[in-house]
Amino acid sequence: MKEKLIIFDTTLRDGEQCPGASLNTAEKLEIALQLEKLGVDVIEAGFPVSSPGDHEAVSAVAKAIKNATVAGLARSLEKDIDAAYSAVKKAVSPRIHVFLATSKIHLQYKFKKAEPEILKQAVEAVKYARKKVRDVEFSPEDASRTDLPFLAQIVEAVIRAGATTVNIPDTVGYSIPEEFANIIEYLKREVPNINEAVISVHCHNDLGLAVANSLTAIKHGARQVECTINGIGERAGNAALEEIVMAIKTRSDFFEKMVTRIDSRQIIKTSKLVSRLTSLMVQPNKAIVGANAFAHESGIHQDGILKYRQTYEIMDPASIGLNESNLILGKHSGKHAFKNRMKKLGYDLDEERLIKVFQAFKLLADQKKVVYDEDVESLADENLAKGKEPFKLVYLNVSSSTPPGVPMATVRLEHHGKTLQEISTGDGPVDALYRAIERLSGVKFKLVDYKLQALTGGEDATGEVYVKIEVLGKMESSGRASSTDILVASAKALINALNRYFFRLQIKTKSKNVD
Repeated sequence: MKEKLIIFDTTLRDGEQCPGASLNTAEKLEIALQLEKLGVDVIEAGFPVSSPGDHEAVSAVAKAIKNATVAGLARSLEKDIDAAYSAVKKAVSPRIHVFLATSKIHLQYKFKKAEPEILKQAVEAVKYARKKVRDVEFSPEDASRTDLPFLAQIVEAVIRAGATTVNIPDTVGYSIPEEFANIIEYLKREVPNINEAVISVHCHNDLGLAVANSLTAIKHGARQVECTINGIGERAGNAALEEIVMAIKTRSDFFEKMVTRIDSRQIIKTSKLVSRLTSLMVQPNKAIVGANAFAHESGIHQDGILKYRQTYEIMDPASIGLNESNLILGKHSGKHAFKNRMKKLGYDLDEERLIKVFQAFKLLADQKKVVYDEDVESLADENLAKGKEPFKLVYLNVSSSTPPGVPMATVRLEHHGKTLQEISTGDGPVDALYRAIERLSGVKFKLVDYKLQALTGGEDATGEVYVKIEVLGKMESSGRASSTDILVASAKALINALNRYFFRLQIKTKSKNVD
């Protein structure tokens, strides 16, 4: 029989405590609504007593969320508990989360109190919170560094006082998985009323073990796990929700009893939203949600992925909301992956032509970290259409003028041995130039993108122009060119794009005739 694992998300509370990640009410509400879509069971919306703004945000989340419990954090003080209740009371399912440090180092240096005083304060706080709501969670802060006999004593006492969830935090990320498992097992063995409350865990990542400790605790009896999107939080962060959920889902053979109500297809969307609103970028090699998590550059790996995805991927990208794996073209890529990309870009090449373009790609890949689709298209067109360009620039003369004068361009092109000339006006010199080239080519196009950048410095700087055009409302083609004269570069870039369009049209026509 399956057991439900409660997913307690603290992105809006502990996650927001990450330096620079402060969220306003509207941003918290937007994330909370997405967390509800994701399917989390508990949303810890904030620490209401900490500021009027946080109280307002928790209250707004509490009123908006219908399908999850909304929790507010409180120290074991009546004023904190009052503030938490005031903020969450309108929730469909409100919770007050009370905490109090229990380790000797905190008792000695932070509180300067003895264990009996801490025990009494914890019990009184839980009783006070329980008078306000039925769902009360208690956390003995720094539990992983607390003497086990005292930890068991305080857990038993707060459950007896009315706590419905007892959370065991590894507050400073100090614990090791085997050690953390022993803490959970000790409490299950030594606390007589432990089955009257849910055992929760909240692990920090100071030693990079937050997820490992959380999963180990789940395996040994924890039935709630506290985590954040992208693993954000204090210092090195918290256990990452996406990693815990996907570990349980992917290794259902190991976590055979566990089930969550998370819709994993919402993971990427939620990750991107949190990253955008907190301005905390996700590292590329981050598990599950990093840009490289489903990316492959090695030729051996790419070949395996194309033959059978599971050779190098243990998860389906679609299961977290991605369309497909990303085969990165770089110097480690093999011919199989390159051929696959060429087909996706519309080039169905025979072996001889494929090898020719692949060799050019390898030379380029030694110079660039990543080779993009536009680079591949350019390589293919340059190598396959060399000497077959339908248009070549012979001459241009462009004049610009302030109003009421009108910019004018005279362009001369060579087309299959014949010289063609056109004069055109436009809104500016480049516009006049492009209108003339459009008439000469006979191709009606829409300019989708135009970029100019300096490749060198000084008065005689070389400028590179990149253009992308759309023809017939469906086929796109791009071109690049460089010159010390930006108008010459602009003309050559457009001509390059048109030549590539004609060549790709020819390739497609041949492919259809072969079919």
